[in-house]
Amino acid sequence: MIDMSAREREHAPPGPNGRRRAMLENLRHDVPASLVVFLVAVPLSLGIALASGAPIVAGLIAAIVGGVVAGALGGSPLQVSGPAAGLTVIMAETINEFGWAATCAITVLAGALQIVLGLSRIARAALAISPAIVHGMLAGIGVTIVLAQLHIVFGGSAQSSPIDNLIELPRQVVNLHGPATLIGLLTIAILLVWGRLPAAVRRIPGPLVAVVAVTVLSVVVNTAVPRVDVPANVLDIRFAPMFPDTGWFDFGVAVVTIALVASVESLLSAVAVDKMHTGKRANLNRELIGQGAANMASGAIGGLPVTGVIVRSSTNVQTGARTRASAILHGLWILLFVAVLAGLLRNIPLAALAGLLVHVGAKLVNVEHIKTVLRHGDLPVYLITLIGVVAIDLLSGVLIGIAAAALLMLRRLLWSGIHAERDGDEWRVVVEGALSALSIPRLSTVLGGIPQRTRVTLELVVDYMDHAAFDTVSAWQHSHERAGGEVIIDEIGHPYYERGKAGEPTVSKAGARNVVPRWFAPWSEWQAQEEVAEAAVPRQRGSMRRGMVEFERRTSQLVRPYLSRLANVHEPETLFLTCGDARIVPNLITSSGPGDLFTMRNIGNLVPDHATCAGGADASIGASLEFAVDVLKVREIVVCGHSSCGAMKALLGGTPDDAPALRSWLRHAEPSVARARSAPPVTIEGELPESDADRLALHNVLQQLERLREYPTIARAEARGDIELIGMYFDVGAARVHVYDPESGVFGPAGNRIVTPQ
Repeated sequence: MIDMSAREREHAPPGPNGRRRAMLENLRHDVPASLVVFLVAVPLSLGIALASGAPIVAGLIAAIVGGVVAGALGGSPLQVSGPAAGLTVIMAETINEFGWAATCAITVLAGALQIVLGLSRIARAALAISPAIVHGMLAGIGVTIVLAQLHIVFGGSAQSSPIDNLIELPRQVVNLHGPATLIGLLTIAILLVWGRLPAAVRRIPGPLVAVVAVTVLSVVVNTAVPRVDVPANVLDIRFAPMFPDTGWFDFGVAVVTIALVASVESLLSAVAVDKMHTGKRANLNRELIGQGAANMASGAIGGLPVTGVIVRSSTNVQTGARTRASAILHGLWILLFVAVLAGLLRNIPLAALAGLLVHVGAKLVNVEHIKTVLRHGDLPVYLITLIGVVAIDLLSGVLIGIAAAALLMLRRLLWSGIHAERDGDEWRVVVEGALSALSIPRLSTVLGGIPQRTRVTLELVVDYMDHAAFDTVSAWQHSHERAGGEVIIDEIGHPYYERGKAGEPTVSKAGARNVVPRWFAPWSEWQAQEEVAEAAVPRQRGSMRRGMVEFERRTSQLVRPYLSRLANVHEPETLFLTCGDARIVPNLITSSGPGDLFTMRNIGNLVPDHATCAGGADASIGASLEFAVDVLKVREIVVCGHSSCGAMKALLGGTPDDAPALRSWLRHAEPSVARARSAPPVTIEGELPESDADRLALHNVLQQLERLREYPTIARAEARGDIELIGMYFDVGAARVHVYDPESGVFGPAGNRIVTPQ
């Protein structure tokens, strides 16, 4: 008999019993979730059918088909589909133009188009639509729904367009119809209050509570108000979609519009649902195919179009659904409800459904979405789309929004920030963004305002420079210098103008010199200017001063908020002891910043013995160690050696005769030399360095760690477990950091577990 290990059993394919147990466990979560979604879906489906001008039963048909067909075939396991508020405006216009039977044919063809799009595997292309357009579209739909349904809440009838609804609304408010208005407003009030009740109470869906409560009240009081009209036998479906005799172009536009809007809404909903759970991710192409199949089925039997619905889907996830069985079961519950209790639907007042839709429509104008698009600078696109949907129609509004987004993107791509600032007797002109022909008028105005015979630094922080802008800059440079001035071109990033004075633009990045980021590059890398000869640079504008000016101009404002928090706080985690070699930049090789490292530097990263420090011969080292450990309470001490160390070379090759102080200091490293001669070799990832000085540098790091342990303050902290000592080696040429591992006795990759050497 083969005995499987625990890991093998864990990853082995489940047998029949295992699959059965998993199915029952999932159903234990899916069934309750499906019942909650069912309770949410029924009133919403009725309300959406009412708002669309479709037969009331069409909303229930779409809910059933969406749950069963899209739930079974779709690619988003936890998404719940059904009739959506986002399509109410389009459906109302379509039904008004073509009639209900032709609208169902449009739904069938729209579903077929969705299947074609899904099979074409282009579903993710819908995600290229700006979220500002989608949110603006939904907000426009919400405003349209609210304007129309408020008329019904107030006991009247909706007008033919949102603008007409807005104009007629004051008159409708003046002429209130008592019972219907009371029911509609009471529905809205219950929905508003329900969202503020304790979570335990809110387990019962608010829409269900509101509709049931006002329906029971209206029946008990025997209020004479318009109510839902459903057939005596809802399941007696004798229906076939019909195609129009004329107007095929408009018919085709309607098909494409419904298919695209339903697809975008379903895909965005699926993406949003993915962010709510940690289970299997959605297959967007399969989801589009499932939605298409559901729309074909729904349209064929007289139902509204189907989309993924974020309200039902989020409810499904929040109530613990685990598989697509929850969505399918919710559709079956609706079917059972319609078959057994359809007569109850005739008691629901239309004003109650209208109040429900006012609440749903108002929620589509989401304040958080507005804040998000505002932060991204896309509020104009949002507002243009919203106004377009309300003032014209949904398709036109979306197309206008897409055009606005494209123009805004083009402006951002071609935008240039150009300004001039005086610096004593000199001038600095800063150009940021993309410098194109569109920026030439502004550029010419700024450059034309620079006085003649002045020294000007033209700072180009540009992502792109086109031919016209290049010629403008070049012509101005020559003109200014002929008039006795001086022009310095300072390019930050890719040098588009590198050889501009000679009339030779840098066309591609491949032909340009490598650009080194200024935040760590040597001065010589970023201060070299072909336009300025070395003799022309005054001594007082040397590397250090130019570096300080660069900090003040670019870096200071970026780090000021962080440094202001550190102004009265000094709590570094690490004491970093390293060599004074100019090639070693501690914050660079440790990816740290201000406040992180308490740094000590000397020739050879040496630690004198404690007796020497305590006797005053070199008290600065001891004082720094005591301050870091006892006062700052650092958690670790790092001793960092490096390759090609001048101190190690001097130890092996001798110090110059005229450097007595250096010779005296390097005596502290004599134990390292003795260690290198007697101790086993120390390697870097199993390889000995080629240079004797580099091999000595490795032993020197370990010797300094031992020296540190001779200091009582460090010994006490290490005994308490308050501090860790770490050996580190930096290979300058390879730009690699290595950390000592005492278990293997080698310096290994920095990613390995750091262990204190004993």
